[in-house]
Amino acid sequence: MFDDLILLAKGGITVYHGSVKKVEEYFAGLGINVPERVNPPDYFIDILEGIVKPATSSGVNYKELPLRWMLHNGYPVPPDILDASGVAASSIGGNSAQGINSGAAGSDGQSFAGDLWTDVKTNVELKKDHIQHNFLKSKDLSNRRTAGVFQQYRYFLGRVGKQRLREARIQAVDFLILLIAGICLGTLAKVSDETFGASGYMYTVIAVCKFETLLFFALSCSLSLLSKIAALRSFSLDKLHYWRESASGISSLAYFLSKNTIDHFSTIVKPVVYLSMFYFFNNPRSSFWDNYLVLVCLVYCVTGIAYALAIYLEPGQAQLWSVLLPVVLTLVANQDTAEGGFLGTIGNFCYTKWAMEAFVITNAERFDMITLSSYGVN
Repeated sequence: MFDDLILLAKGGITVYHGSVKKVEEYFAGLGINVPERVNPPDYFIDILEGIVKPATSSGVNYKELPLRWMLHNGYPVPPDILDASGVAASSIGGNSAQGINSGAAGSDGQSFAGDLWTDVKTNVELKKDHIQHNFLKSKDLSNRRTAGVFQQYRYFLGRVGKQRLREARIQAVDFLILLIAGICLGTLAKVSDETFGASGYMYTVIAVCKFETLLFFALSCSLSLLSKIAALRSFSLDKLHYWRESASGISSLAYFLSKNTIDHFSTIVKPVVYLSMFYFFNNPRSSFWDNYLVLVCLVYCVTGIAYALAIYLEPGQAQLWSVLLPVVLTLVANQDTAEGGFLGTIGNFCYTKWAMEAFVITNAERFDMITLSSYGVN
């Protein structure tokens, strides 16, 4: 968003003044690397304020950063800056120490002509600024129009797409976990014609829901099913960035739609990845296509729930609820409407019951002369 970046230490001393594209390269040369998914300017400001300590391997103190910038540009270092940095000339290194000493010597031996030339340059620049401000017309930006929702949507779509490409390894791990979950649940879940494979699909509903709400979860010791947080990642980690950009006037609708559009890729692909293992290890009577349609609807539903949890709750609480809800709702959905009483009534409004009924119906349609009502499926 900016061409140049200026970072100032306490007292207004310059720590960096240059291109935005080279700021990370400069600090990396000092041994200060920005962690993943952290806004670089915020990270550098935290270091300048002493909130975040640079790695001990870098050997750089935040008080030394103004001195490092002067040495980087070959500026003469005043003695007070050297004293404020709290370092000795010998600790900076041979070449740097030589620069400090020569800078100090140069400042002591500065001639009258040099001072006069500096004053002349300063006065000329002040007069130039005065003339530009009073006599030259600056570009009027008071009537500029904010970018529309569609234009912002295109911008955010490109940005979120680049973020997902940077997280290719995380996405690959997510798909690998889904493959393992499909193998485990497809192998261990028993297929029974009397229940239309309902037990296996119950585990599928739990597994898919928890995977979409992004948390490692052990279903039981026998199943050993691990799932990773995926849908919470869309909003939990970028919440601070969103509030800052929202204060500057971005469209919340464009921001949300861009995130949701990119996540549609996972909504379409993840059921295929899971079923590629579960379907062939469990071998249900229903077709692969029927199972896929149900899972797409299920993943889309739980992704929306994960969005709400990520937006309105703190990350830790959102993860806890994202694990608790699918398990509890699946158990509630198994309650008999006639005998379950209050829980059975609540189960009629749970998405887990709708998904399980859809799975059972897809299996029951492959039977001949079967009365679905006798099994409690209406």
